Amino acid sequence: MTLKLKHIIYIFFCLLVVGTVLSHRVRVIHRQQAIEEAQRAKQLTRKERRPTKQASATAMRQPINWRKSSETKPYPNLAAVGHLWVKVRLKKNRVFVYDGHHLIYTMYCTAGKYRTDPQTGERKSMTPTGTYHIQRQRGNTFYNAKLREGAKYYVSWLNHGTYLFHSVPTGANGKVNVKEAAKLGKTQGSHGCIRLSIPDARWFSKTVPVGTKVVITD
Repeated sequence: MTLKLKHIIYIFFCLLVVGTVLSHRVRVIHRQQAIEEAQRAKQLTRKERRPTKQASATAMRQPINWRKSSETKPYPNLAAVGHLWVKVRLKKNRVFVYDGHHLIYTMYCTAGKYRTDPQTGERKSMTPTGTYHIQRQRGNTFYNAKLREGAKYYVSWLNHGTYLFHSVPTGANGKVNVKEAAKLGKTQGSHGCIRLSIPDARWFSKTVPVGTKVVITD
């Protein structure tokens, strides 16, 4: 084998090694770029999700006013909602309106008072927890003579008129019980129903359809 041929083979071998190294390096770079792009996409998705909660939090009216809507933004258009359901957090004094996993509106509320169970010693709300559904009973006003309490704009979610979403309470004369209304969004106080501000109760009773799922948690 001549010296010239050896040089050619050597050069070819060197080029082959360099090509292999470069090819491997390119694959590593592409893989790293793909990982970085996936991480950026994940971070972007998280950032896109955050404004929903932040917007909802910043839209909450302060101070709480039972005469006005809980949020400063308009109520959602339920015709555009694909999977409507409602969650109530009793100790948080909040009602959350969802479209699937997406929170679309938050309301201040007051639910059932907590009492100690004499048998177990547990503190339990007078509002039952569990999963329920909006029922057909609804209206503009009611008054319960036994409890000496009424409300505006109600809709039933359990026992066909026993447990309701309704406004802050009113007396026999239809006037709001201001002392009880002041509890809205701050503490519990009802006999089991879920109290809302007057505008929230009006929208809820006139807009949320029969069959809507209601999940109530402690």
